[in-house]
Amino acid sequence: MSTFIYITIGIIIILLLVIWFINDYNIFQDYIIRINEVDANIDTSLRKRFDLLMKANEVMTSILDLKDDALPDIKKLKDDKKISSFDLDRRLYESLTKYYGIREDNPELKENVDFVKTDIEIHNSESEMGAYRRYYNDCITKYNKLVKSFPSNIVGFLTGQRVKNYFDGKNLYDDNIDDFKL
Repeated sequence: MSTFIYITIGIIIILLLVIWFINDYNIFQDYIIRINEVDANIDTSLRKRFDLLMKANEVMTSILDLKDDALPDIKKLKDDKKISSFDLDRRLYESLTKYYGIREDNPELKENVDFVKTDIEIHNSESEMGAYRRYYNDCITKYNKLVKSFPSNIVGFLTGQRVKNYFDGKNLYDDNIDDFKL
């Protein structure tokens, strides 16, 4: 009779461990799915911001009757095929800063309907991108806590989960690109 009890207790312990493992594994998968979804949304938002800045460049160049592009760096981005989302965001932000400077220095731009529409879309795009960044970093924080904390770190180790970097939300004006890593 005592052998039966030990076997039953052993089976119950194994079942509880399997249930725990499956539960933690599913939590990891949930965060991976969330991170991938918001990453795709960030890519879409970056493409949208790029397109809007290209449109703004054309409108500003024609309104201000410039010989060269108002935002020359934006056209160079089109040729850079191997740029990460982090670097694209940083470089688009630099172009966006130039855009805002040109907008403020040239009040006649605000009288053009196409420019005003594009300006509103750029503003909305920036709000959307900010929300995506915050959500991405929130998911990364929760995921990294799972990777680092006991007992979920056991499941993470067994399934090859590694700490992920946050979306680059540091000061975009400095030259140090390695200061926002875990």
